[in-house]
Amino acid sequence: MSAHADFLVELGTEELPPKALLSLSEAFRDGLSSRIDAAGLGHGKVEAFATPRRLAVRVQRLALQAPEQKIQRRGPPVSAAFDKAGAPTRAATAFAQTCGVALEALGRETDPKGNECLSFTGVKAGAAARELLPSFVTEALDALPIPKRMRWGAGEAQFVRPAHWLVMLLGREIVPAAVLGIAAGNETRGHRFHAARALRLATPASYERTLEQRGKVVADFATRRERIRNGVAALATQQGGRALVPDALLDEVTSLVEWPVPLAGRFEERFLALPRELLISVLQDHQRYFPVEDASGKLLPWFITVSNIDSTDIGVVRGGNERVVRPRLSDAAFFWEQDRRQPLAARLPLLDAVTFQNQLGSIGDKVRRVTHLAREIAARIDGDGALAARAALLAKCDLVTNLVGEFPELQGIMGRYYAAADGEPAEVAAAIAEHYQPRGAGDALPTTKAGLAVALADRLDTLTGIFAIGQKPSGTKDPFALRRAAIGIGRMIYEKRLPLDLIDLVDAALRTHTVFDAPVPAGGKPLQARDAVAVQVYEYLMERQRNAWLEPPDGGPPIAGITPEVCDAVLATRPRSPLDFDARARALIGFLRLPEAASLTAANKRIANLLKKSAGGDTGSAPIDATRLKFDAERMLFTALQGVMHSVPGHIATGDYAAALAELARLRPAVDTFFDEVMVMDPDPALRANRLAMLGTLRELFTGIADLSRLPG
Repeated sequence: MSAHADFLVELGTEELPPKALLSLSEAFRDGLSSRIDAAGLGHGKVEAFATPRRLAVRVQRLALQAPEQKIQRRGPPVSAAFDKAGAPTRAATAFAQTCGVALEALGRETDPKGNECLSFTGVKAGAAARELLPSFVTEALDALPIPKRMRWGAGEAQFVRPAHWLVMLLGREIVPAAVLGIAAGNETRGHRFHAARALRLATPASYERTLEQRGKVVADFATRRERIRNGVAALATQQGGRALVPDALLDEVTSLVEWPVPLAGRFEERFLALPRELLISVLQDHQRYFPVEDASGKLLPWFITVSNIDSTDIGVVRGGNERVVRPRLSDAAFFWEQDRRQPLAARLPLLDAVTFQNQLGSIGDKVRRVTHLAREIAARIDGDGALAARAALLAKCDLVTNLVGEFPELQGIMGRYYAAADGEPAEVAAAIAEHYQPRGAGDALPTTKAGLAVALADRLDTLTGIFAIGQKPSGTKDPFALRRAAIGIGRMIYEKRLPLDLIDLVDAALRTHTVFDAPVPAGGKPLQARDAVAVQVYEYLMERQRNAWLEPPDGGPPIAGITPEVCDAVLATRPRSPLDFDARARALIGFLRLPEAASLTAANKRIANLLKKSAGGDTGSAPIDATRLKFDAERMLFTALQGVMHSVPGHIATGDYAAALAELARLRPAVDTFFDEVMVMDPDPALRANRLAMLGTLRELFTGIADLSRLPG
């Protein structure tokens, strides 16, 4: 009999949430695989399958038996195990019983304290896979990332959707188990309409073939996805165009169908007069259709939909989809016409009736703060302050339009169209749309100066305001998307090389908030001081920059040589911007490759400890008295310091940190000799203070770039 067999588990359910299907499938596979690995069960390939009505995992060549486990147990001391007459005590017999052996079979060993103790060494047979798998499956399902579970029927089982059948096969044998109140069997179900009857599975290997040939179900997600992509592309070509197939929509459609049948539909050409983004939003986001465009990028009056039914009369299915999309497009056209009857600026008063946050006021209040800040930022990046202020003033007006009320995903985009129709300057119209960018990792950044100014001002206003009222993110709770806002600020400043001082920007944003001047409500908690909030916001922003360096958000490799300690050494100097952080970190990484780096890093750690222990604290600002230099080693270091005390600050002032560190590297011989030959903590207070002052000066030169004492070694 073979020591291995394929294992299959399939949980059949009501239709699963389409946007979560792929993540649920992968989590189920990984959770089951990790438990099998932890038990020491050898296996081959682990495959996940997912359709709207099932989650399944197949493990090839799973070992039927876990390996033996060596058992080593230490019992009571011999002095407690036997009485003075040598007779075994209750402690000895109880230990033998728990080990399942006679007292005579126990051995002896010495514990770490030198006491002789009873001991047991044995081998425990590995558990059978069929005994372990039910609990592994249950645990993996319980660990799935499901925010809210539901009950069904009269049972107590809970899952994301009601479960109806369970397959658990190990080779040809059914694994005896019950999961979510359902007994395991060897029967799956086919397509809800094409093959509703139960389908018996002979082996795990026949799973996909049985479902496809007899059940009209393509079980493998990737196979189904590619079939949809190819079918959609082919149909679009037949209509003289190419389909727009974003990955997110393709995944969602793949999660909605078990037997994909792409078909082309048509809508009235008059709807092509609608803004492109609006038309695409109706087709993609609301109908889950794939739009079609021609070679020049102009949309065609065609769409591709994917049916879950292989109908004998495809025309009926096509007609149904065309009838469904027509009223959605008609509504969009109606709202488009209605919204353009008044200029965007006329909606400004309406923003005062929309709450941004109770303590921070309305959207109108936010707009006024952002307008002031955007004008200030634009001036600092060589932009037009008036254009930035106008864009900021209008940036949120489309939130109270009919179209954005119906299609909220188009906020900013519709504002751009309305502003252009009102005759606003092109940069103002563009900035209204751009100020929402970047919406997430990998998203494009604003291209206009006005767009950058408004985007930065909007995010800074939100960050500083929410921190001011004490509602900064905690754990997984981030209702105002402050993490995304902070990452966006860092990306814009860094990737666009904007000459902005982050500390000054945070202060400027905090000055626009009146919440600090408002009286504390009865029973309310007083706000922190503005300066304390400024420190928190700055540290939060730079921590996001640190994370971006260590784990680039685009998924690319981190910069060679970057470590958490390098980031911490740089952050200790409070760099003024992401660009400054970048320049300091790169210079430090380069310095650490020099042969002098290890010695000078160790010296900095030693200096930091000496200054911390000295009675006067950090004496780096104290003057050095050249007349108190007793030894040649002292004078050598003093002379070396004199040579760099003017040039290094100059390099730091211009941001040439690499040049500054290169000069400081030349101090190594003098520093090494000083520590070899001079006792810093001299009993003479004057000599001790003078030497600490010299070391403090040395440390100040280094900490102008990075705090080397935070590095390992």
